[in-house]
Amino acid sequence: MRIGTKEERNEVFEALKDILRSADDRNPEAVENSTEETNLVTDLGLSSVSMLYLVIVMEDTFGIRFDDIGVQDFGTVGDVIDYIINKKGA
Repeated sequence: MRIGTKEERNEVFEALKDILRSADDRNPEAVENSTEETNLVTDLGLSSVSMLYLVIVMEDTFGIRFDDIGVQDFGTVGDVIDYIINKKGA
């Protein structure tokens, strides 16, 4: 079940796309065409180093900490959006 309003989700999604582009600029089209169902590893091809970078930048960007879950526990972009919205609301 997706959490947050449509506006909240869109705002987080756009910021997340910027972060994804900076994490790995080899496939900007995949990031631009991504949806909440896009798989971080199989669709975007993110490596473990890229995933670590994502965590660091998301923590700074959104003012949250990934203290109870690792980015490797996320399957899709939507999973990350849900987590960010949940942490921001906590």
